[in-house]
Formats: sequence, structure tokens, C-alpha cells
Amino acid sequence: MIRYRDHPNFELHFNSPVVGVSQDASSVEITIGRNGSSERCSGRYLIGADGASSRVRRALGIEFEGFTWPDRLLVVSTPFDFHSVIPGLTAVNYVADPERWYFLLQIPGLWRVMFLVNEDASDECVQTREFAQSLMTGVVPGISNYPIDHITLYKVHQRVAKTFRQGRAFLIGDAAHINNPLGGMGMNSGIHDAMNLAARLTAVWHSKAPDTELDRFDKQRRLVTLEYVQNYTIQNKKNLESSGDEFRQSLQAITADPMRTREYLLRVSMIASLRRAEELG
Repeated sequence: MIRYRDHPNFELHFNSPVVGVSQDASSVEITIGRNGSSERCSGRYLIGADGASSRVRRALGIEFEGFTWPDRLLVVSTPFDFHSVIPGLTAVNYVADPERWYFLLQIPGLWRVMFLVNEDASDECVQTREFAQSLMTGVVPGISNYPIDHITLYKVHQRVAKTFRQGRAFLIGDAAHINNPLGGMGMNSGIHDAMNLAARLTAVWHSKAPDTELDRFDKQRRLVTLEYVQNYTIQNKKNLESSGDEFRQSLQAITADPMRTREYLLRVSMIASLRRAEELG
């Protein structure tokens, strides 16, 4: 952001929500709200990268198809050193449990511990430190009263926009698709969206490809999202909600076969999804 602040080809505006979008054959115009009034901005193309509650998507009237899980996820961030009490711990760790699965994710200076919350309790109740501590005591037997930096509760959705392109407007990242976080596919697929669209827009902008090239972005990225991101993140959640025995046996069978191991790694790293996108034309 700092890099582009003084760049002549960029303008950064904050507290300026999109409230309307219109377009014709040669341009697209957005209406933004700022300081109690409305302003209009126009350009050749519009990219909505404004998150799950995308105002661009809503202004375009694009349906966000899918569903919301009945469960909630609670993320507890703590500076506690789990490496000191759990041998062999890695930066990303999943614990399957049919009653309450969780995972531990190490980030600079903190651990993020995410728990399934299926209690019939209010959002206010489950975001208290007392409730968070009650969940944390189940991570390492005998350890309680963890230092807690912050607590976040959120609902989990599996949704994909009905189209990623509408004329000169495009959707990428969470504005185009959202999923449960198990497997880390949400952010990575958003990066894939951006790279796919940027390359095609550049080619069309410089008259090196026809406008129909942009249809390939929608075709490739939306179908890959449905086939890979949605299916595998849903399966990841099911794996964690099980006893873990069947999933463990499956992984053991995969690791015993070099060819299956390679295929599995290509799939979970999302490299296979990029190849699938190319197959889609």
C-alpha cells in the first residue's frame, strides 16, 4: 500500500464504500459514498476484491450461491509456547475429534488455536475469556489459564458467486468464493484468481488478445473453485469431525505408494487445480 501511495497510476481511497455500479460497452462506473455524499469514478474495468460481504458483488446483483454451516469457529490467539510441551509439533496441526476438533496454527509471535463451537450459547458467551479458557484446557492435559491476546468468533460459509464476470466487472478472492479454512485453500485460491485475471486483462488491454479471453477467467476459476476448493474443504471438515481412524488409514495408504503420494501433494498444494484450469480452456 505504501509502495503505491505516491504512484501516478494509483489512487488510494479509504472509508469510501461502493454503493452502485453501472457499465456500458466501453467503460464501468462506480458510485462511492464519502463524507456523507456520493462520488462517481469510472474506468475500463472493475475488479471486486472486497471480501465476503462484497459491495461490488451486491451492486452487480450477482447471487452468492451455497450455504452456511450451523457451527461456529472460535479462534484463540496466545503467545504460549506449545513447542515446549508438545513434541514434534509443526507450524500447522489438525486434531480430529467427533465431539470438538481443533487446529493449531503458528504465526509470528503467536499461536492461533481454532475450535469448533456447537454449543447452544450466545455469541457473547462463547467469546468470553472464561469460555475460551475452558476450550484451551483440552489442548494439553494439565495446562490451564493460558495467556490470551484476543478471541475471534465467526460463522463459516461455503459459497460461490454465480458468475465471476459480468461485463467489465470481475470478482476475485472472498468476493467470488468463501469456504471453511481447513486446508488453507481460501487465500491461495484468491491469489490464483488474481494472477489468472491480471494476465488476461493485460493481454486484452494491450490488444494482444480479444475480449473473449476474459471469459476464460470466469470459466476456469469458477469451475476450479467448485471442483477443488469447495469439495476438498468440505471433505477436510468431515475428516476432522470423525474419529480420525479412517482418515489416518487413508493417509498411511497414500504414503505407502509414491505415485499416490505425488498426486495427493499436487492436489493439496493446489498445483493440480491450476492444471485442471488449463484443461477447462
